[in-house]
Amino acid sequence: MKKITNRLYQINLGAVNAFVIEDDGLTLVDTGLPGSTAKIFAALRKEGKNPADIKRIILTHLHTDHTGNAADIKRQTNARVYAHRADALLLEKGVSGRPMTLTPGVTNRFIYQMFIKSAGNVVPAVAVEEKLSDGDVIPLLGGIRVVHTPGHSAGHVALLLQSEGVLIAADLCAHVLGLAYSTLYEDRALGQQSILKAAALSFDTAVFGHGGPLHGQANQQLKAKFA
Repeated sequence: MKKITNRLYQINLGAVNAFVIEDDGLTLVDTGLPGSTAKIFAALRKEGKNPADIKRIILTHLHTDHTGNAADIKRQTNARVYAHRADALLLEKGVSGRPMTLTPGVTNRFIYQMFIKSAGNVVPAVAVEEKLSDGDVIPLLGGIRVVHTPGHSAGHVALLLQSEGVLIAADLCAHVLGLAYSTLYEDRALGQQSILKAAALSFDTAVFGHGGPLHGQANQQLKAKFA
């Protein structure tokens, strides 16, 4: 696990990241591609943390690389699952995607062919106890603000950890070889609006579903790149 702040950690699962928030037990943000449960639990144990302490699973959106192990981890830990209501309704049916459009570029075509095409749009159905809306505050770390950021997915959310000065941007955009649009969007124009909506908030660091952290007035860097 990579330490982002004293209470936020990033778990690199290869093609995608998950995150762990430490406050009132553990909260797992996203769960990786199917088959990643053991890797997540091993990363926790390596840092002296007990997977049984996972009390919550927050899903930033419904795609397979973020929700693939939600049902399995919920079964093993009895964690409550959180997701925006627009995506939660599909996840409860085991559906993990809607029609999407590929962002132009050779790199995006390569990523799609290598990692996304075979992932499919089906995951084990999972009950979502907490259906989120824009502006909701999750009572952790003094208040985590839910920011509805549709475009990549109708129910995509970013999470503003105000006390930590961090935005968990998920797939709002990517930060693999510099800042860039995500490989796929349901609606890229709406996705751009959502990036700028998030960039108007106050945070110094942003972390992503794909790629490394962005440090130093990250909100301004997003604004400069995508305005």
